[in-house]
Amino acid sequence: MRDRPVEERIKDFDEVDRGLSLEEAMAEAERCLQCKKPMCVSGCPIGIDIPEFVRAVAEGEIDEAARIIEAANMLPAICGRVCPQEVQCEGECVLGRKEAPLAIGQLERFVADEMRRKARPVPKCKPPTGKSVAVIGSGPAGIVAASELARAGHHVTIFESLHEPGGVLMYGIPSFRLPKEIVREEVSRVLALGVDLRLNHLAGRSVTLEELRQFDAVFIATGAGLPRFLGIDGENLCGVYSANEFLTRVNLMHADRFPEYDTPVKRGARVAVIGGGNVAMDAARVSIRLGSKVYLIYRRREEDLPARKAEIERAREEGVEFITCANPVRIIGDEWVNGIECVRMEMCELDKSGRPVPRTIEGSRFMLDVDAVIVAIGQGPNPLFAGMIPDLRRGKEGTIEVDGDGQSSVPKFFAAGDITTGAATVILAMGAAKKAAASLDRMLSGDEATA
Repeated sequence: MRDRPVEERIKDFDEVDRGLSLEEAMAEAERCLQCKKPMCVSGCPIGIDIPEFVRAVAEGEIDEAARIIEAANMLPAICGRVCPQEVQCEGECVLGRKEAPLAIGQLERFVADEMRRKARPVPKCKPPTGKSVAVIGSGPAGIVAASELARAGHHVTIFESLHEPGGVLMYGIPSFRLPKEIVREEVSRVLALGVDLRLNHLAGRSVTLEELRQFDAVFIATGAGLPRFLGIDGENLCGVYSANEFLTRVNLMHADRFPEYDTPVKRGARVAVIGGGNVAMDAARVSIRLGSKVYLIYRRREEDLPARKAEIERAREEGVEFITCANPVRIIGDEWVNGIECVRMEMCELDKSGRPVPRTIEGSRFMLDVDAVIVAIGQGPNPLFAGMIPDLRRGKEGTIEVDGDGQSSVPKFFAAGDITTGAATVILAMGAAKKAAASLDRMLSGDEATA
């Protein structure tokens, strides 16, 4: 996809990718081999009929392509932008064995963007079943569960603790990767199925557990909003943020437009971002747009960075300085941050994931002058609601334990997404929610043999 020039895009939060034209999309779609056994479909967590929608694009039938996609996925403009297609559908594409794989993500985004410009009817729902489902959380898993259950004919009510729906799609991913109007539009199509949305409702507090038990089923999709920290001296200083807080302040609370919006965030002259995943890249690139000099500190080698390759390349283009094989040991300051102390790391034996285990090099300490630190080393499951439910089995990390169909240890309570797996990708949360919603539907329909 064609990116906006670096010198232009670092001055605003507008989308970096400019997308495909109709001619480019049709030419790309014509590359599809239309395999008899399409491995790309097996690589898609939500099971989109990829060959058929690609065929429709190649023939210029964009309305038909949209119909095919939306039969499986009501969030295509979101997925086309943030899904790691390179390790999913595109990673399975046979074209990739000898040349570039088919740009499936770009084609999905193209179709979704074309259809956003048109007034089109929402998918039809089955006749009302008289059953009601409470969905806790309006992030990717919650929205997908709501859309699947509403289309199955059940009455769905979403309870969202924040003042806008979308979860991590709204507060965690910057607008230059995922414009917020796109999230709002795709969520609105789900609500148009007859889904009831209740904002500023904290499950277990604003709406009690007893009130939730009055529903025929409860679907928990509260995500992974609990930030992890380093556990080093100085993390309590002013100017130290979790990536979760930093991105929420900018994405959802408009801190980048302070004092127009009364949500300040420190615009550090020099900022250290700790971590190497997509969230770390997002925090670093947001900081660049706030006018900071940004160091990204990662304890392994550059080739071990877990973030998407495209986001790493864009971060480098935009001026982020990568300091790899380094690990923070102390944040320095009085009341406010004024530096960070790190050590150099050497790479040793491989761990279970195949990545080298970093080990401190003695006598290798060095200092960086920074006045803000953003910690982006992962997040855990949101513990607030799950901790209120008696007899709910939970894992060591606070995840909700579910069976293969999303059923928890408590009857009528299902769960999917990051609350069951820990922090993962948007599309994996969506895929798990779709499967769990199908199981919940079978239970409500009385099909115990398949529930």
